[in-house]
This record gives sequence, C-alpha cells and structure tokens, in this order.
Amino acid sequence: MEPDAAHRRLRGTLAASVTPLRDGGRELDVDAFGPLLDFYVDAGLEGILAFGTTGEGILFSVEERSRGVRLFLEAAAGRLDVAAHCGAQTTADTVALAADAADAGATAVAVIGPPYFQLDEAAQLAHFTAAAAACAPLPFYVYEFARTSGYPIALDVLRRLREDAPNLVGLKVSDAPWEAFEPYLRLGLDVFVGPESLIHRGIEGGAIGAVSALASPFPAEVAAVVREPTEEAAADIGALRAAVERFPRHAAMKRILAAHGIPVRHDVRAPLRDLTPDEARDLAEWLVSRSEA
Repeated sequence: MEPDAAHRRLRGTLAASVTPLRDGGRELDVDAFGPLLDFYVDAGLEGILAFGTTGEGILFSVEERSRGVRLFLEAAAGRLDVAAHCGAQTTADTVALAADAADAGATAVAVIGPPYFQLDEAAQLAHFTAAAAACAPLPFYVYEFARTSGYPIALDVLRRLREDAPNLVGLKVSDAPWEAFEPYLRLGLDVFVGPESLIHRGIEGGAIGAVSALASPFPAEVAAVVREPTEEAAADIGALRAAVERFPRHAAMKRILAAHGIPVRHDVRAPLRDLTPDEARDLAEWLVSRSEA
C-alpha cells in the first residue's frame, strides 16, 4: 500500500543521531535519550535517523535496536520525526527490524544495502522489496552509501523497486563527490543529502533536505545551512565536518555533545574505540578555540 494520510514524509534537517551508551559501550544509556532529543528539538531539527552509521546501528542486536528505537520515540514525544534505520547483514533481520519499527510508531524506515557481499541487481531488489513490504504502508527510504555497503545501489534497481514497493518515497544519499551523488536526483524520489559539503548543490538540484552526521553534535549549524543553502555555507559546514573527522568520529561526536552540556557518555560499541588522551586533549582545545573565534 502507498503511504496514507497518517504517514507523513520526512523533510528538512535530520540528525543522524549518535546512540547513547554506557558501561564501555555494552548497554544503552537509557537516561541520556531524553536530554539528547531535547537538544535536537531546541536546535530546530525536523527529525533524527536512529541507528544509522553514526548511531553504530550495525553493531547492535535486533533486540537492542528494537528497544533503542522505542527509547528514541519516547524521548521525541511527537516533537521530532524518528526514522529508524533497519539495515542489517541479513534480509531476515532487516525485515524483522522494519516490521518492528512500524509497530513501534516510527515515522519512516530506511535501509542500507547489506555490507560485505557484493550483491547483484537481482539480490538488491529482492532485499529492498522485502524490507519495504515489512513496514508498508510506512514511508520507506533507501540509504545509499557505496563506501560503507561496499557497492552502489543500481539506478535500475530503484526504478524497479518503485514499481514493486509503493511505499518507497525517497533516498538518503551519502555518496561523494558530486558525480557519484547527482544521478540519484534524477529518479523523481525525495532525496536527502548526506555529505554536508554537498548540501548547497544537492538542494539546488532538487534534494529536499539533509540527513547529517554532523547535525548530531552541531544540529543548529547544519539546520541553518539547509534553510539557507549557499555555496559558502556548505563549504564552511564541510570544513567543520573535516575537523571532526580528524578524530575517531563516534566517540568525538559524543564528547562534543558532552561539551555542549548534554549528558551523553563517550562510550562506543567495540570494535569502535574512544579517543586517546592526546586526541581527547586536542579535541577539547579545538572546541575552545572554535568557541573563541
């Protein structure tokens, strides 16, 4: 079934949210979800993507992700859209996560191509069709990120998926450079920009918003660029992302949130790692210099 009137499409700026953890990354930090979502609301975001790349999603069990999506939804309390990333290594787990997210009340489901195996077009189509059917009529988005999945989603697969899955409404495209990103704008689907440095060109080319990792620690800054997407602003936000990427990203973003006063620990799920003492010092010094600039 097509998305009905009760299912609104995503729009604007969404943070690819971190996932609050504790006990060395072994447990969800239940108490931190509320303050984190309050921070995003106050920053003017339209929503979040839960358990995506920035949210360490592929490293959690189906049960942990199911519980975490409900924690995000409870903390959002209808103030923000919550898109659940349900991409997993197997089609069975992806289908289970997609169906569960729909049952939990997520605004939308997004799915990346399973990593490791180089899926051909037939396998890609079968996987995404099953995932979309599992959450129908909830809006369904394909998460295109060739560097992470190991292969691009073929344009012909997306054209055929639109016929087979009427609840397919859009894409998050995290590919760069522009030549890798631009073809996905030609499909007539809602496109969200992943690389912050491409926000200006993406929106100019027809994208309707951004799903941004950088919006996790710097939500107001990214939302401002989406609202007024100039070439200079996109370049500035791209430079900000590059500065963060000098460090292990997941722990660095959590440390930046803590520096903002948000009670998010820097715990990450292994094999991701925390910053070394030297890296933590350099990050803290950079944040101070940035606040003084």
